[in-house]
Amino acid sequence: MDEVEVVVAHSQRATLRVGDVFLKVDVDAAHADVEERAMALAPVPTPRILWRRPPVLAIAAVPGRALGVLGEPSPASPAAWSAAGAAIRTLHDAPLPPWEGHTLEDTTEELDRECSWLLEHDVLPAEVIRHNREIAEAALRPRRPAFIHGDLQITHVFIEDDEVVGIIDWSEAAPGDAMFDLATVTLGHEEHLDDLLDGYGEGADPQVIRAWWSLRSLMASRWLITHGFDPDAPGCEFDVLRARMRET
Repeated sequence: MDEVEVVVAHSQRATLRVGDVFLKVDVDAAHADVEERAMALAPVPTPRILWRRPPVLAIAAVPGRALGVLGEPSPASPAAWSAAGAAIRTLHDAPLPPWEGHTLEDTTEELDRECSWLLEHDVLPAEVIRHNREIAEAALRPRRPAFIHGDLQITHVFIEDDEVVGIIDWSEAAPGDAMFDLATVTLGHEEHLDDLLDGYGEGADPQVIRAWWSLRSLMASRWLITHGFDPDAPGCEFDVLRARMRET
């Protein structure tokens, strides 16, 4: 072992890589509880849990490389994106996990709070916030819940030889809107949506996926700013979300 790599670090949690082991430290034990249970239930490749000693969860590294990085072109082929879509569909078709997720009312109330905060703090032009809030409305509809990952960022899907070999970071898994997972993995990489849906198959709604792009961008912005992410740093997650909202 040559070094300890800090993968993520903020006031709520930190992830360290030590050789081929990831050490996840979380102040909320419920996150590790969900992650452990979700990986045991998910019918897709997941990391192996090595041990757990609260507040630390040790997980083995998965092979391959991430589907991409937010803010950079994805190096993955169309076939790899299609394979990711097929894996996500397998998850969404699985029996629901036996715990509750966010309700439609929860999401609507949170979105309204976040939009109010963004307007109050002049984070973005008011017309950009209001326009994206209007687009987001299409995601706020009754839907049949699916087993969703809940935080399916592009960096959480690992590919090798155009096959999915691991999906990581399951602490937000729950029953929820399948279109949210599809939107999260393609946020900032909209050019690969068709490839993803080729593998996912029937039932996807591109309009709702686009609505979730706006909704997630609005809801994630305050968290990124208040957890130490520089909103003016080129290529940072907030910078990508801000650019996407302005282009919508």
